Amino acid sequence: MRFLTKFEQPIFEAPRGMVQFLLAANIIVYSICFARSGTGIATDILLRYGAMSTDAIERHEYWRMIVYGFLHANPLHLAANMFLLILWGGHLEKRLGALYFAFVYISGLLAGAIVSKFTASNAYLLVGASGALSAVFGALVYLWALNKSEMGWEFFAISIGIAVALIAIHSRVDWGAHLRGFTAGMICCGCLDIVERVVGSLLRCKFPEFVKVNTFVAFGVALVGCWPVLLTNFSLGQTWLLAVAIVIAGIVAIKALDLVLTMKKGLALVIVVLAVTNAALVLLFKDILAQGLVSLCGSQFLGKYAVQMPLANACTNVDVTIIAAAIGTFIITVLVYWPQLARGISDVGFVGNTLRAERIRYRGI
Repeated sequence: MRFLTKFEQPIFEAPRGMVQFLLAANIIVYSICFARSGTGIATDILLRYGAMSTDAIERHEYWRMIVYGFLHANPLHLAANMFLLILWGGHLEKRLGALYFAFVYISGLLAGAIVSKFTASNAYLLVGASGALSAVFGALVYLWALNKSEMGWEFFAISIGIAVALIAIHSRVDWGAHLRGFTAGMICCGCLDIVERVVGSLLRCKFPEFVKVNTFVAFGVALVGCWPVLLTNFSLGQTWLLAVAIVIAGIVAIKALDLVLTMKKGLALVIVVLAVTNAALVLLFKDILAQGLVSLCGSQFLGKYAVQMPLANACTNVDVTIIAAAIGTFIITVLVYWPQLARGISDVGFVGNTLRAERIRYRGI
């Protein structure tokens, strides 16, 4: 049975790439914790794998501010959150795209972690994606309130009813995390709306979603890989200068992509550049990957297989394996983007015109 709102929008929207990734990540992480503990995940297991705790920030364990959202206390906790992720996430990702959806989701996690730190009066342990999901719902409400969504009020009434029912059967609920996440989602969506309006006057083309996601991830990974080198060239008092340099580099990269996309066969060129960049990132982290491969080959998990082909060659020729991984990354990127690459190769000028038209058509998110 297909349930529709008055605007003929389905209540359930098929999960897209980012929602599918989050679903898989949450289920995999819970499975690992379950294997280590049991039906009710023990507190020490949650702490070990990234739960947000009272003194996490003091210990500079900032990674917990994101990772805690992928941990769940029991199957009911996981099932309820994954149901809401499907219910709300499909609609928001369809509307905003994978990258902006990820921004909204992460904003809810960060809001829950940071505000809990300064508002909790007692020791606490924070796990679950409730804050992130509330942020997703808050973003949907923002779009609906500003008439930027085709969803009717029925969808929100049904969603609130389902959410309240799911929360009611859960014994321990952090209502503050839900409220903070909802507020963060609305604020984040509003900021993205402003950014899109500003960007709309600076860029010619509307970037395809895969270009936005791949570029953002590649830039972030490259920044992490080059961070030690960057710090050696900027003193502690020049941190602001480093931040300015990073922002300028990002703006230049975005504008360069924008100009290339306006060219004939520019889409194909962009895909080739992304494939080369992804392969280069593998080589950038070759030392870390080499150490990981050596450790894996010597582990109990693969130790008895390390003498067999082709693992024997991979373990004994680490440098060659890393180069092969870089080449494989290039090939995989090309294969994943093959439909877009074929479109770019056959382009006679229509792709750039289409992307420019989409930029003109949309103002804001």
